[in-house]
Order: sequence, then C-alpha cells, then structure tokens
Amino acid sequence: MKSNKLKLWVEGARLRTLPLAISPVAIGAGAADSVQAFDLSLSLLALAVALFLQIGVNYANDYSDGIRGTDDFRVGPLRLTGSKSVKPEAVKLAAFAFFGLAAFAGLLIVLITGLFWLIAVGLAAIVAAWFYTGGKSPYGYAGLGELAVFVFFGLVATIGTTFIQAGFIEFNAVLGGIASGLFASAVLMVNNIRDIETDTLASKRTLAVRLGKKPATAIFILMIWFPFLILGFFSLLYPATILGFMALLLVGPATLIVLTAKSAQELILVLKLTSFTALAYALCLSAGLFIVFF
Repeated sequence: MKSNKLKLWVEGARLRTLPLAISPVAIGAGAADSVQAFDLSLSLLALAVALFLQIGVNYANDYSDGIRGTDDFRVGPLRLTGSKSVKPEAVKLAAFAFFGLAAFAGLLIVLITGLFWLIAVGLAAIVAAWFYTGGKSPYGYAGLGELAVFVFFGLVATIGTTFIQAGFIEFNAVLGGIASGLFASAVLMVNNIRDIETDTLASKRTLAVRLGKKPATAIFILMIWFPFLILGFFSLLYPATILGFMALLLVGPATLIVLTAKSAQELILVLKLTSFTALAYALCLSAGLFIVFF
C-alpha cells in the first residue's frame, strides 16, 4: 500500500519535466566556465533551486487544476488531485514544501555571494510558479504560460546561474537562456496542444486554445528548431559545441509526430522527446563551452 502511495507521489512530481530544470543550469554553468568563473558549489545550489522549484510547480498545478476540475477529462498521466487519489490539501502542502526547499537553496546562494537582491528574484519565481494555475485569475488560463516559462526557466535560470558565479550578465548565458527558454516553452505548448479540447471545456484559455491547433503547432515547431540557429552561432566561436546538433535526432521525430498526430495520446511522446531534446542540447552545449578551457 505504501509503495503504491509513493508511486503516486513520484508520478505527481512529473519527473519527465525535470530536464527542463537541469538544462538552463547546465548551460549557465558552461557559460560561467567560458569566462573562467565556474564554481561547482554555486552551480549545484542553482540546480537545487531549479529542481525544487520545478517539482513545486508540478504539485501546485496538480492541486490548482484538480480543485478547479480542469483535469476531469484530460488525456495523459494520472493527477493526484484530479483523480482523488490524494487529498488536495496534501498536494498543496507538498507544493509549498518544495517551494520552501528552493527558497532555502536560494538563500544559501545569497549568503555565499552577498547578492541580497536575489531574494526578490526568488520570491518572484515562487509567486509566478503558484499563480500559473493558482489564485482567482491564474495567468496560465489566460495564455501567458509560455511567456512565463520562457522568462523563468530560460532567461532567469540560465543568466542567473552564470551571474552568481561571474558577477555580470554574460552574452553566452543570454543566448543559451533564449534556447533553453524556447525548449521549455515548447514543452508547455505541445502539452497544451494535446489538451485543447479538454481545456476548452474547462474554460482554460491557453495560448494553444486561443490560437488553434495549426498555428500553435507551427509555433511549437519554430520553438524547437530556432535553438539550433543559436547553436550554429555558438559553433563558430566554440567548435566543440557542434556536438549539440546530435539533439536533432530527437527533434526530427518530434516534428514528424506533431505534424501527423491524429490523437492527443500521440502528443505525449512529442512532449517527452522535446523534454529530452532540451537536456541533450544543453549538456552538449555546456560541454562544448567547458572544453574551451580543458
């Protein structure tokens, strides 16, 4: 019985989304090393912040969507609240517990670096995480989810990881943050394309619902291919980053499936492929930046 409960909580954490937390930190660490400022301890703390925040977001969305009834007719993995497998308050508590862990890791960064203004950035990230689907007027229900993901799991996470080590906004981190943010937004976009019908019934006006399936699909494809233009620029300056083009082996199938999918179930595979594309791209790009000073 306990093993079943644990399995439910692990499923609720949505581990397949964790590559989106790892990716910007990996790129940010590589960017820091490209200016000879890499610090392993600070990178690991940044990773802890990103991972805990991602899990917190996942539980928060589970809770908020569940109590609203948004998940009643969804296609995809089980949701703790929507399936009534776990009490809503327990899911809410789990969300804030992980937000607390993220805040603790962030506070350690502040104490080490002396950058106390980062507390405001951390609070903004937690507020954005909760009000994506929480509160009376969640911005995720108004089509702004992709923008928030691009900012926080792209620019803020990547540039922030580099900044706490280098002490300035580094150009490689900005470019890498754009790429990371696009992949993270793409994962959310394809998830919302999959749920267009059920979200419409639940009055959840995501960007995919507002645009319609074909335009949303076109934007998704742009999101997963544009980072490779950025990678082309990187490869001119840092030849070893060309390894990142191996991620095209995942982007190709994802593009083909999203263009030919006949059911919502097929898009779950696209979601997974996109998530792992983000991770493969980030690790290869980061490795290429590290190699410069090996």
